[in-house]
This record gives sequence, C-alpha cells and structure tokens, in this order.
Amino acid sequence: MPSLDEAVVLVTGANGGIGTHFVHQALARGAAKVYATARAPRTWDDERIVPLTLDITDADSIAAAVAAAPDVTMLINNAGALPPSASLLDVTEADIRANLETNFFGPVFLARAFAPVLTAKPQSVLVDVHSVASWYGFGGTYSAGKAALWSATNSLRLELAPRGVHVTGVHMGYVDTRMAAHTDGPKLQPADLATLVYDAVEAGEYEVIGDELTAQVKAALSGPVEALYPELRDPKAPLVAVEE
Repeated sequence: MPSLDEAVVLVTGANGGIGTHFVHQALARGAAKVYATARAPRTWDDERIVPLTLDITDADSIAAAVAAAPDVTMLINNAGALPPSASLLDVTEADIRANLETNFFGPVFLARAFAPVLTAKPQSVLVDVHSVASWYGFGGTYSAGKAALWSATNSLRLELAPRGVHVTGVHMGYVDTRMAAHTDGPKLQPADLATLVYDAVEAGEYEVIGDELTAQVKAALSGPVEALYPELRDPKAPLVAVEE
C-alpha cells in the first residue's frame, strides 16, 4: 500500500484552505518533504516545506517545477478556480477557456509532466481533486472542467497502474474555504477532507467520496436524467434534490 512515511509530496494550490491542510497533514503522517506550490508561494515555518512557484496553466512553469522537484513521490492536483458565473450561456468565451486551463488542462499536463518522476519510484501516488460538480452540472464551466478531469483521472489510472503509480480521485461538495464563501449550505472542513484523502491513499483506495451529498449524486447517475435534475419538470424544485 502507498504510505506517507518518508514520502516527498507536491501540493498545488498550497496557499489555500485545503492545500494548507494537505501540506501539514503530510508532514504529520511522516512525509520527508512537501513542495508547497502556488503562483505566488508564501513562506512556511518548517524547513521540510519547500515553497515552489508554479502556474499550472503555463508549460514553462510546469517544466521548471519538474526540474526543481525530481524527488516527488506523491503529486496532489489540488489547485482549482471558479468561473465568474455558473452560466455557460452568460460567461465569456475567454472565461470558459481560462477556467478549463486551470481545472482540466493544468492538472492533466502536470500529471503528464511528472509521470516519469513518479513511475521511477516505488509506491508513488497521484491525487486528483475533483468535486461533486464532476457528476452534477450546477457549475457551468466549473462542472464541465471537473467532469473532464474525472474522465482524465480514470484514463491516467489505467495507464499508470501497470507502472506502479496509484491514482486516487477526490469528490466532495462544498468545503469551508474562501472559494465556497458565497454559499450558506453545509460545508466539509478542509482538515477533514485532507484526512479522508490521506486515509484513502494509505488504504489503497481509488476514490474518495467526501460527504453524503456526493454519495447521493453518484448513486443517482444510474437513474434517469430528470431524477437527478427535477427542475427540468418543475422549475420550483430545489437545485439539488437527490433521494437516497
């Protein structure tokens, strides 16, 4: 089974609420080093944490990160972004392309770039952070990008498994971070999500279902479309109305 003990972890979006907990919990579980990446990395108070500049939408930045971190054994694709609007019709073409660059192309190209690094080491791990939006189209471009990343994760899992790399995909609803500040609904705590992810990785699991909402949406995918989206028949129906 994969282990965090003596692992070298690279976390994208490390400045954010979830990313920060990925960094600290990796060390608490025995990681030897964590590359904490961001477009503008911050300073950390632990010499085991290496701040690293990384723009996942820029090919040169990705190449520089691979060169700077050749000892990585676990890559966590955590960075993400919300578009200005959840509407595919109202948002601009530039915003659609920019959001897909961050939520789909960036994680995929980063995984491709680090694949030789990961496959060269035993028990390496790739973690892709998706969302319930991978399966539920309430987020416009965000949902589209996360759905595409989910599909890509499945493909990467099949390609990397024979090369010794374990791939775990993460799905969850709202997490109590700045990105979800606009909603008042139930929110998963970032620390709890990081714990779920690392527990799953060390148990050799392929998928993390972070909360009950996500479990319900996944179960509903096998049913008719109008059951998952009751507003198609009743405009007054709640946006999310998934029965157990």
